[in-house]
Amino acid sequence: MSNAVFSSPIQPIKLRSLRDHVHDQLRSAIIAGKLRTGEKLNERQLAAQFGISTSPLKEALRQLEGEGLVHTEARRGTYVTFSARQAEEMTLARAALESIIARQAAKHGSDADFSFLSNAIVQMQQAVDAGDIDALVELNESFHDGIHSASGCTYLCRLQNAQRMYDHAARITVLSSPEVREQSFCEHRDIMAAITSRNEDLAERLMREHILKAGQTHIELVF
Repeated sequence: MSNAVFSSPIQPIKLRSLRDHVHDQLRSAIIAGKLRTGEKLNERQLAAQFGISTSPLKEALRQLEGEGLVHTEARRGTYVTFSARQAEEMTLARAALESIIARQAAKHGSDADFSFLSNAIVQMQQAVDAGDIDALVELNESFHDGIHSASGCTYLCRLQNAQRMYDHAARITVLSSPEVREQSFCEHRDIMAAITSRNEDLAERLMREHILKAGQTHIELVF
């Protein structure tokens, strides 16, 4: 396992438990393909990289195992198990939820909600033009949060937020390509137009197609 897995120094941990911090870092690395399927995770090496003891690391690994991203074998160690099939299932789940949420946003969204989405699209265009991936990822998430808020679907949004870390890591991977960034922006712009014109059928269809396409791109890049 390469020390280059974590491209930037581990930041000081504030307000969050060591376990959660390590869990999020490892989860992102696995989903982004920096830790590959079948790769053994060296606990001592990881603990040294994070500057922690092995106790919170073991807790983080147990949490990852509960999510199906790693598997621990007695006397053999812990191995990455995240697969293309699992990524596909996550994509299908997200497409189902997000498309319904988009439909409800078109139906129930307020003028203030629609103004937020329109402004988000303007900022996303600026980020695309500047090639600012970090800003684009943040705006992407803000845009989807805006749709969630407009929908009023508290329960569905809570279900979707359960895989938020997967979405975040996958977005960073997918948006690394300039062509994909431009295409993704166009899709978001069309989704916004459908929602703000209260075209429920179109909003639902475009969101489903957008999520499925992004998921397939992520799978092709990682696996």
